[in-house]
Amino acid sequence: MLDYSKEADRYDASRGGEPRAAAAADAILGLVPADAAALLDVACGTGLVTRCLAARQGLRVTGVDAAYRMARMAADRVPGAVVLGDSRRLPFPDGSFDAVTSVWLLHLLSGPEETSSVVAECARVLRPGGVYVTTVDKAASHDVRSDIDAVLAPRPVLPAVDRVEAVDAYAAEHGLVPTGRARFRGHGQGRSPRSTVDDLGRGWFTQIAPDGPLAARFAEGLAGLPDQDVPRPDPQFSLRAYRKRDPLLR
Repeated sequence: MLDYSKEADRYDASRGGEPRAAAAADAILGLVPADAAALLDVACGTGLVTRCLAARQGLRVTGVDAAYRMARMAADRVPGAVVLGDSRRLPFPDGSFDAVTSVWLLHLLSGPEETSSVVAECARVLRPGGVYVTTVDKAASHDVRSDIDAVLAPRPVLPAVDRVEAVDAYAAEHGLVPTGRARFRGHGQGRSPRSTVDDLGRGWFTQIAPDGPLAARFAEGLAGLPDQDVPRPDPQFSLRAYRKRDPLLR
């Protein structure tokens, strides 16, 4: 996994910046009840999306992130509303929030057990009747059927822990039921051949050693593509919303 404290300074510029953040926040808020008063943004990163969420009138937003440098940048953008914390052990009491979000988090986790534990924590700090919103199928969203995707097709991949069927199962285990879905454009995240070679060297593709022969083979294939600096289409990211069951209601 990337070191997100080291990644912080280049994170926004390399991932669509303000347009992507605004698109994500708009889609999230479309799934959050209008009467929600308190929202927790788990793994808030540099705070771009958090700041957009906090712009909704009447919504008090708190961000939490485990990477110090990320959390520091988020705190500058949303002063007094960001804390350092682990998504597997959130530093908040049960039922503290009307809504909880985890955007671009679940796909980073090590396996089903860790992913389920994060969903459990998000459910724990959510009040009964509250809504949890998360991205799903992150890796699949980046496959836009381009020539780059054709070159990368033979690469080794692990089963995605954030595929929607798996997240539905984690959610059900922790008292969450599906209540909505949305999609939004990943502005500025369309890959070019040259940027994809750079990602190979940075360890972006976790099953490909950056200095290994497989990375070199893919880099050679990418170097043979036309329009080396022309981005292919942006991905379309998927959101899934879940409502926490109220044990007093049937």
